[in-house]
Amino acid sequence: MSTRILIADDQDDVRIGFRLILDSQPDMTVVGEAADGERAVELARHVKPDVVLADIRMPGLDGLEVTRQLAGETRVIVVTTFDLDDYVHTALRNGAAGFLLKRSGPTLLIEAIRAAMAGDTLISPQVTVRLLQHLRSPAPDVTPSHEALTDREREIAVLVAHGRTNADIAGALFISPGTVKTHLANIQRKVGAANRVGIAAWAWSSGAAS
Repeated sequence: MSTRILIADDQDDVRIGFRLILDSQPDMTVVGEAADGERAVELARHVKPDVVLADIRMPGLDGLEVTRQLAGETRVIVVTTFDLDDYVHTALRNGAAGFLLKRSGPTLLIEAIRAAMAGDTLISPQVTVRLLQHLRSPAPDVTPSHEALTDREREIAVLVAHGRTNADIAGALFISPGTVKTHLANIQRKVGAANRVGIAAWAWSSGAAS
């Protein structure tokens, strides 16, 4: 089944760009576009998309209010130019299934949609690093599963904590993206993390990323 996506952004070129990226994916289809928040909510309730991509600064309702109104009905990923901490916290508090910066690129956009469909939450690495750098209190080196990370797993966890994407990690370590995903799954299990944000939080709080 194809993931049905609604794009809400007041800039025509952004909507066109997102549509080109997403419609090129075999498992994704753009089912609607909205140039303001009120239209986004109305259209979402009519076409019932699986995922809504919502810009923060739109005429009428902003993306944060759109998220609040729709979060109980569909998955909303906030995609914005602005990475202010207040925006991130409000979006997540309002039920956002992801928070991406527009400069993050098409690969992360696609990953975020697939993560949302899997019940996960993806946040732009740049934002994750800033939010988690204060988590520097000592933590036990023993993981919840009582399995220590391998040297390679620890290396990947640190790269995640510093905001590197799967593609970045694969290139830096000369391994395939599929191998990176396998390592990430093992790290999540060992440290008890629900997603890559949890891995980053573990790396900062344990001192591994310092």
